[in-house]
Amino acid sequence: MLPTNLNLVECLEYRAAHQPDQLAYQYLRRGETVEAQLTYRELRDRARNIALRLQSLSDQSLNNQSLNNQSRGITGQRALLLFSPGLDFVTAFLGCLQAGVTAVPAYPPRKNQKLLRLQNIVRDAAATVVLTTADLAEKIAPKSVPKDAQWFDANSPLANVHWLSIDSLEATAPEETHLSTREPALASNPLAFLQYTSGSTGLPKGVMVSQQNIMHNLAAIYRCFGHGPESKGVIWLPPYHDMGLIGGILQPLYGGFPVTLMSPVDFLQKPLRWLQAISTYRGSTSGGPDFAYDVCVRKAEALLVRDAEPPQLSTLDLSCWKVAFTGAEPVRADTLARFTKTFEPYGFNREAFYPCYGMAETTLIVSGGAVSAPPVVATVSAEQLAQNKVVSVEKDDLSAQTLIGCGTSLSDQQVVIVNPETLTGTKAGEVGEVWVAGESVAQGYWHNEEATRQCFRAYRADTGEGPFLRTGDLGFIQTCDDLEELFITGRIKDVMIIRGRNYYPQDIERTIEESSPALKSGSVAAFSVEIKGAERLVVIAEVKRTLVRKLDVQAVVGCLRQAVTANHDLQLYAALLVRPGQVPKTSSGKIQRYRCRELFLTGEFAVVKDWSENPRHKSEFVNIQSEVDSLFKTLTDKS
Repeated sequence: MLPTNLNLVECLEYRAAHQPDQLAYQYLRRGETVEAQLTYRELRDRARNIALRLQSLSDQSLNNQSLNNQSRGITGQRALLLFSPGLDFVTAFLGCLQAGVTAVPAYPPRKNQKLLRLQNIVRDAAATVVLTTADLAEKIAPKSVPKDAQWFDANSPLANVHWLSIDSLEATAPEETHLSTREPALASNPLAFLQYTSGSTGLPKGVMVSQQNIMHNLAAIYRCFGHGPESKGVIWLPPYHDMGLIGGILQPLYGGFPVTLMSPVDFLQKPLRWLQAISTYRGSTSGGPDFAYDVCVRKAEALLVRDAEPPQLSTLDLSCWKVAFTGAEPVRADTLARFTKTFEPYGFNREAFYPCYGMAETTLIVSGGAVSAPPVVATVSAEQLAQNKVVSVEKDDLSAQTLIGCGTSLSDQQVVIVNPETLTGTKAGEVGEVWVAGESVAQGYWHNEEATRQCFRAYRADTGEGPFLRTGDLGFIQTCDDLEELFITGRIKDVMIIRGRNYYPQDIERTIEESSPALKSGSVAAFSVEIKGAERLVVIAEVKRTLVRKLDVQAVVGCLRQAVTANHDLQLYAALLVRPGQVPKTSSGKIQRYRCRELFLTGEFAVVKDWSENPRHKSEFVNIQSEVDSLFKTLTDKS
């Protein structure tokens, strides 16, 4: 049993001392065969090696005038972690913690991809060093300026940081004379890492996650998931995302059990690789957003149509899977039902499903249920929900909508539902904003005091209680079997108010996905734009790659419009059918609706078919919006 009151570095030292030769991490090449492994001793030694190099860096070696009088290298500074999924990221992250350096995880850009987001992160975090691998450094780091101007210019923040390839440190690491892992490095830098938000609702902001935040949340996950020494993880989630980092990488270290990692790209290319890895390596804990389960079902259904016993399924044994966590986006009842029906013959147990709720601003988990209990279901009136009312109805009611509960709040934190306008507590049966208080709530947004005050320093107007984190999520709490179950219904910024009614985009997106087999699952965005003083519905939908050239456009648009009208009593203003990969998403697969709206207004989508109720008026609207944007930029530049 792990001693209490340890930080993560001390946790690693404990594992290396008590379980030195036990497998800690392994990584699958192409999601199928073991490419690399690390025991706890190897993990500790590699992390220490990186920490030594970081603590040995000086102002001169960094050639950066922003560092002054640093006696311990870059202790207290920020280091950008730029890695493809794999074990190098794990050792680099832990090396930063040992050196007292704040890690800034980020995903490496694809070739010829714009670097604006990455440059903004480096600039905002004021990173002084980039940790990466030799192959990525060769592809990305500036060898000269302006020779590599397609990536950098002389003024780019990425051209003014020190690039350090950690895979070149093995033979050249400095001698281990002194490694300041607790005093003064950790003690003087309680900030563990900056988690830059994925940007599903706005521009990315750096969430400040402390050492204490991490340990508190890891302890909560350990209790909620029922983890123990016999547990085994299988994780494909991106390591630079809160669910992949905290739940997938750090939780196994905290719990002292092995985890098998694979690339999210390998999962997306062949979703059943995930389930095969769980079966092969006997994973007891694994999961992801709702779309991950959905794509597995769709792939399996396609295989079963062609073959009664497809080899990709016949060898599966999912009886080892005890915690199938699902979160990061709305949990759909039909996804859970279809997944259970499809994979029960291969050992999957519906009670393994573990709906939960969390976010980067709370380190990770906020709520979860009993690990041995089936998901909690609430059947409510969709019509009343549109009016922020929670009214239970029978399943066969024409307005019935099934919601999945996300469990109860952690025992040592507070979750309340608050009216986002009056800032007073809601009554029973009302939808409001979810507010959270507790030790897992992060410290705020890096160098953004205004956003920190608005989001992390909220107080109730009726009781004066606070501070709370305003999550921006809408939901309600309902008593189920004497427990207060949290249900999430949507996000404040995503909710569309059309003709006085609330519409949740994920419900409309689901309707559109199911309206035609030509549309790609998980790649539909719904949002509203203001036309002549009224909010109107716009939809962007990706077409399956194999059908782009032989698409019956009129039939697809007809089905789409009819489905939206029949299910939501709404008329479409515009619908864009676009090529695969056009709908922008976050690293965890969330639809970036605000970005879709921007691209729609500026006409930047690669369109297969652009249908609009009034194309001329839409063109005028785009021109007006462009003029407003131009004027705003002019005023901003002058100020």
